[in-house]
Order: sequence, then structure tokens, then C-alpha cells
Amino acid sequence: TTVKLLNLSDDTETTYQIVGEDEADIELGKISCHSPIANALLGNEEGDEVTVKAPKGDILYEILEVLYI
Repeated sequence: TTVKLLNLSDDTETTYQIVGEDEADIELGKISCHSPIANALLGNEEGDEVTVKAPKGDILYEILEVLYI
């Protein structure tokens, strides 16, 4: 699954591919299915806003696009 997110704090767009733990590489935009971002996205859909509990504080994202590839 690939998701495009909008950070509502600074209006930056980010695209992540959600993969298994062994494939995760944040520099390549691949995040683990067990990561805080992936967990926050569970059960949500395009247009929803989600809060990610990050080490440096909460980040509010809007889900712009979800691609099931």
C-alpha cells in the first residue's frame, strides 16, 4: 500500500509505501506496517485526518491518496 499524506503543520506532502519490517527503509520512503504512521492510518481513508504519535511530538496529517498496488 502507498499513501500520500499532507502534514497540516507545514503543508508538506509526503508519500510512504507501507511494507513488512524487513523491507522498511525510511530514506526510500518505505515504512514498516508496525510503525506509528502505519498504525495511525489503520481504519482511515482518503480525506481523513490522523494524528501520529512521533518522538518529537504529535503530527497531524490529512490522507490525500491511498493506492493498493
